[in-house]
Amino acid sequence: MMRCILIVGILLPHSLAHPGFFTSIGQMTDLIHTEKDLVTSLKDYIKAEEDKLEQIKKWAEKLDRLTSTATKDPEGFVGHPVNAFKLMKRLNTEWSELENLVLKDMSDGFISNLTIQRQYFPNDEDQVGAAKALLRLQDTYNLDTDTISKGNLPGVKHKSFLTVEDCFELGKVAYTEADYYHTELWMEQALRQLDEGEVSTTDKVSVLDYLSYAVYQQGDLDKALLLTKKLLELDPEHQRANGNLKYFEYIMAKEKDANKSTSDDQSDQKTTPKKKGVAVDYLPERQKYEMLCRGEGIKMTPRRQKKLFCRYHDGNRNPKFILAPAKQEDEWDKPRIIRFHDIISDAEIEIVKDLAKPRLRRATISNPITGDLETVHYRISKSAWLSGYENPVVSRINMRIQDLTGLDVSTAEELQVANYGVGGQYEPHFDFARKDEPDAFKELGTGNRIATWLFYMSDVSAGGATVFPEVGASVWPKKGTAVFWYNLFASGEGDYSTRHAACPVLVGNKWVSNKWLHERGQEFRRPCTLSELE
Repeated sequence: MMRCILIVGILLPHSLAHPGFFTSIGQMTDLIHTEKDLVTSLKDYIKAEEDKLEQIKKWAEKLDRLTSTATKDPEGFVGHPVNAFKLMKRLNTEWSELENLVLKDMSDGFISNLTIQRQYFPNDEDQVGAAKALLRLQDTYNLDTDTISKGNLPGVKHKSFLTVEDCFELGKVAYTEADYYHTELWMEQALRQLDEGEVSTTDKVSVLDYLSYAVYQQGDLDKALLLTKKLLELDPEHQRANGNLKYFEYIMAKEKDANKSTSDDQSDQKTTPKKKGVAVDYLPERQKYEMLCRGEGIKMTPRRQKKLFCRYHDGNRNPKFILAPAKQEDEWDKPRIIRFHDIISDAEIEIVKDLAKPRLRRATISNPITGDLETVHYRISKSAWLSGYENPVVSRINMRIQDLTGLDVSTAEELQVANYGVGGQYEPHFDFARKDEPDAFKELGTGNRIATWLFYMSDVSAGGATVFPEVGASVWPKKGTAVFWYNLFASGEGDYSTRHAACPVLVGNKWVSNKWLHERGQEFRRPCTLSELE
């Protein structure tokens, strides 16, 4: 059977690679400019090689004419003293010059540029991360391999296709993760494209080798046997396939014998394949979460919908909003989720993004057991923190949040700016600390996270919704808007219905910024109630 599979090699050692390119679309755009620069350098190298070859061709043509004449009458040719001198000169000097020209390395400039740029290249973690993102998008949005391979995604501006090699690579990435479900899907897609006549360096034998094993691992012995026989038709000497064929036939014979001993009526019974599908994982609400990401399963009834309104909000007669009140829209009733429209300008968004870009680092979560910050596979984004004192725009945004919510932002966390990567997401989580995490915000000394304010700083072509699986709510990104909700009841107890997630970005670039407001300082702004769930 196949063992470890080698991912496509890269030029950059791990120690020099920029970590986590795949977790931020914003930073990935820098790679486009890097690659463009390398292409320009490569074209310069090609031109230099062509000029060098042109010089050599001119030499060859000149000497071809000369030697053609000389070989017709060698004695007569060298009998001319000038010809004799030039022959000595050519062989002693000019051929040496030609040798030097042939040996001259024209690649120095290109290699030098490549070496410099290489330190900014993605590494194998980025390649595998981007591949896993495609598999995640495939599952979340119920996309088949052919749709992804042909680039038929909603809202795309630049259509792109996957080659046989690309599909094969995705299958190999799944294989190394022992994800035989996706291995089968992508190896079958590679095989289809080969059958359709696509020219590829990847052959059917390699594809069938992986495919047959992936199918076997999922319990479909009949199909695994059929695929192995197809492989052997193409390569009868394939050692692993011949071994697998004998093993599969032995297992099937053994199962038939077992069936015979149980009942004569079951003598022709075939091996029943296991139910195939995505492996069961750690997230109990995954089905609800992914349905909401697709816009399915939303639980808002018409009766409840009638109680949701749009209004102008003056921040409780705040002077800043009396003449120009904020536009407010009810997105959900329980928990109450409010959207503010046109609440941050494009100019402010660009300033916030410019401040954040140089500081973007892979987003982390606080380990509930150790309290340490760590990166996790279910949060694919990069984030940066901005303080109000470092830029007047950030300070102004903070005060706007205070004016509109009525909550004190002096005890809030800094403004967090996040940019999501390929298939960027943050799976269902709570913003507040639960009772089994009493020390979550102990160092801050400001209590629990009472509320969340979330700015959408970009439109997203497809995907990227904020969903609340407990209540069946989906909130879609809209540039210039913000949503607000309380994480705690007025009693200080956590509102578990606020468990939420950032859905994977299918197409586009998602920028958000959020403010987590804490309990301290809100004692008179949001008085505590006696009822636990109010």
